[in-house]
Amino acid sequence: MKTHTSETQATCSPELALQLLKEGNARFVNNLRASRDLLQQANETRDGQWPFATIVSCIDSRTSAELIFDQGLGDIFSVRIAGNVINTDILGSLEFACHVAGSKLIVVLGHSSCGAIKGACDHVELGNLTELLSKIQPAVYEESHTLDPARRNSQNSTFVENVADLNVRRSVRSIINRSFILGQMIAAGEIGIIGAKHNLASGEVSFFADTWFHDEATMQRIVTG
Repeated sequence: MKTHTSETQATCSPELALQLLKEGNARFVNNLRASRDLLQQANETRDGQWPFATIVSCIDSRTSAELIFDQGLGDIFSVRIAGNVINTDILGSLEFACHVAGSKLIVVLGHSSCGAIKGACDHVELGNLTELLSKIQPAVYEESHTLDPARRNSQNSTFVENVADLNVRRSVRSIINRSFILGQMIAAGEIGIIGAKHNLASGEVSFFADTWFHDEATMQRIVTG
């Protein structure tokens, strides 16, 4: 597979970028890989990079974005932080990736059985991790399907997965609401953003259609929803 260039990046729409990731994940799930010469890609990108997408994912060792989307060197920006939470540094990185470096799509990628989510569900406090997990707490409190207080913890896998999904959706909206630059780019159709979840057991990535924002019309869902 060829290395992305300034030309291929410039002609890549948010919709095409999303399709490329879906096709890559399908290859991963079926234990197939696109043919690449990684050393050649390293050489071809030594003077510049033109990634078509940016993935905000967890630090979990089993959910490397380059692997689960079958991408090569120079194809995607990978931003990793426990619990795929959003902070000012992450926002700055995304603004660089899209506004400066030309990436066409942001994906907020959660995953099943997330340790950070479990920690937030159990209200864990541990050094600097306490502040990070506090960013997930709103999703914990927002989960409304589990009514029994004794079941609202990491021992209840359904509760954990519900919180993980809510956390992805909150992160997508946080990016849009907290970054004027990215919000304007989405409204103008220059980039898109979507939430997704990686199933560790199957390898499959499910994209959340209700978090797909790519133009001014879809951005109205943020205002009205």
